[in-house]
Amino acid sequence: MTVNEPKFHSSESNISTGRTQQKKSWVPTILIAIAIGYLALIQYIPAINVFVQAFKKGITPFFANLNHPAFLHAAWLTLILALIAVPLNTVFGLCAAWAIARHKFPGRAIVLSIIDLPFSISPVVAGLMIVLLYGRNGWFGPFLQAHDIKIIFAFPGMVLATAFVSMPFVAREVIPVLEEFGSDQEEAAKTLGAKDWDIFWRVTLPSIRWGLLYGLILTNARAMGEFGAVSVVSGNIADKTQSLPLFVEDAYKQYETEAAFSAAVLLALLAVVTLVLKEILERKTRIKDVE
Repeated sequence: MTVNEPKFHSSESNISTGRTQQKKSWVPTILIAIAIGYLALIQYIPAINVFVQAFKKGITPFFANLNHPAFLHAAWLTLILALIAVPLNTVFGLCAAWAIARHKFPGRAIVLSIIDLPFSISPVVAGLMIVLLYGRNGWFGPFLQAHDIKIIFAFPGMVLATAFVSMPFVAREVIPVLEEFGSDQEEAAKTLGAKDWDIFWRVTLPSIRWGLLYGLILTNARAMGEFGAVSVVSGNIADKTQSLPLFVEDAYKQYETEAAFSAAVLLALLAVVTLVLKEILERKTRIKDVE
């Protein structure tokens, strides 16, 4: 009996271990199911519904809605806002990233916090801040009125709001790339007599190109899809100060649901293109890191 007892205990231990492993094997499945169910309720089903509502009467009404004058004006205005905000934030982001990554100075942490401010402040609050500065009763209101300069409820206010909410992306993507790249090659080029501009174009820019492109894509997506801040400063005037996201809201409120969903499809496609480009850039970055 004494010889068989260890075998009994061993088989009992194996059964216990098998049950534990079986229980553990269910844990990843449950977690994955919860994640997929949550994403389906929050993202997938609403996104699919937008496409269903836009195309439920066929493709012809969809394209007819895209030819509506109010829609065309909103789309054109959104494109112009992006064409202005993205270059501005690109220049600012590169300058800020260079200053932060290459220099240690007092207040560096404060500068980083200010750059991240649009991430933490509600876009509606950001729009209100702009109104309190440039509105009729704002700090600069009397000066602007005296010189007949209109910022709020006009295109310049929309540019300010769009530039503010999309400000951090380029800087935040380029800073870690510059820190990882280091300054050895730049210093070597400077020692060999290269000018600062040549160093930037031939040494620095090639090393940060993927991070810069990633930041540009995110900046453009945020600029074209911004709603809260722009709605506060624009006044949402059709054919004048109505961007594409504002057009979606206004059309839906006017019971023009097909036009609203058609415009929403374009914004959704913009998001899809952004995700695809983001994945491509991430893969290229990973391949570069491996090399």
